[in-house]
Amino acid sequence: MLEILSVEAGSIADELGIQAGDSLVAVNGEPVNDLVDYLIEEPKESLHVALKRASGDLWALDVEHDSEEPLGLVLPHPEPKQCGNNCVFCFVHQLPRGMRRTLYVKDEDYRFSFLYGAYVTLTNLAEEDLQRILNKKLSPLYVSVHAADHMLRQKLLGNPAPDVMPILQQLVAGGIEVHTQVVVCPQINDGEQLAQTCRELVALAPGVKSLAVVPVGLTGHRQRLPELRPHTRQEALELVEWVEATQEQLLEKHGTRFIFAADELYLKAEKEFPSLSVYEDLSQVENGVGLIPQFRSQADEVLDIAEPLDLPPISMVTGVSAADDIKAFARRLADKCGLDLRVHVIENDFFSGHVTVTGLLTGQDLLAQLAEQDLGDILMIPDVMLREGEEVFLDDVSIDNLVERFDKQIEVVAADPWGLWDMLDTLSMELG
Repeated sequence: MLEILSVEAGSIADELGIQAGDSLVAVNGEPVNDLVDYLIEEPKESLHVALKRASGDLWALDVEHDSEEPLGLVLPHPEPKQCGNNCVFCFVHQLPRGMRRTLYVKDEDYRFSFLYGAYVTLTNLAEEDLQRILNKKLSPLYVSVHAADHMLRQKLLGNPAPDVMPILQQLVAGGIEVHTQVVVCPQINDGEQLAQTCRELVALAPGVKSLAVVPVGLTGHRQRLPELRPHTRQEALELVEWVEATQEQLLEKHGTRFIFAADELYLKAEKEFPSLSVYEDLSQVENGVGLIPQFRSQADEVLDIAEPLDLPPISMVTGVSAADDIKAFARRLADKCGLDLRVHVIENDFFSGHVTVTGLLTGQDLLAQLAEQDLGDILMIPDVMLREGEEVFLDDVSIDNLVERFDKQIEVVAADPWGLWDMLDTLSMELG
């Protein structure tokens, strides 16, 4: 049974009289214990819904609806299971002190993999969890493999975990699609170890759909942690070239490139990105794989339709890794639209080390580095810098704090060319 937090106004549930405080007991005879149970049943066109009213009365409803039309129930997200690993590259262990407590909590939950595309190691997967995945067809899942070699994987995870390969075999045999990743640590799980991991995973294709090769992320706060280092430019170049050669072999043999290198590796290697089509269905784009080629493609689309706009000077911020592409797009867009569009590149002093992505920038770095800058009339903040659904940065600095400090209109914008264009177009209509 799951308590309903709220009901969307004008939705099917609202019209039926379902209210916040009521509890969802079962759908189509299947008990509802968490959000997953509900989302599995909701798309079905015919629903038998059993509820318990806040008053305690039982209530049953039969609902016919379009499978793409949600009922409008807002339900709580599951409380995540905690991670028992002690990964040598764990980002949580590399956080500076003084952040809010929730950021130091490590989660490891297959439900979050299904619901949100979060990568999990499956190290805490109980037999009943495995059976639930198979019975309810919780697909796709996203799995951090890191190494197919069992002993090496245990070393990387810092945990005497069960062998992941038999688990993947069971999942694939049960019709579950899986996307995988390897966080590559130089001279540990690269080279032949990475080649072996790729061979064993592609042997499970098409059930295993893809493999992302992601460089280890290191902050400047690794005191008393295992010694790791980032890739050199030459190592990154060799790794990217190996991935590209492997892609060609796998494409010929399996009809898919299967393995993809993260954008960070291309940037580190100073190697030109392949065309967007090479990334196939962009299944790993949320993992930073193909994000820049996608950005460039969308930039061209926006520039094709962009037209002059009447706007005051506008500033936008970005991290170091995306800076060149952001600046190039902003310059071309400004020229075509007659805008004063300024790009401010923010260094990540908070995490230090080798953290350069926009999504890990903090409010205090913005406050410090924008203090002496001419920001114009409007400041745009990419939404990836903020907690989902809130206007708060990782360090608990808020958008309101920036408004107070800079006395500027601040707009949160989707971190892609279309998001920027839509915001500029909207502002032009509002201010015009």
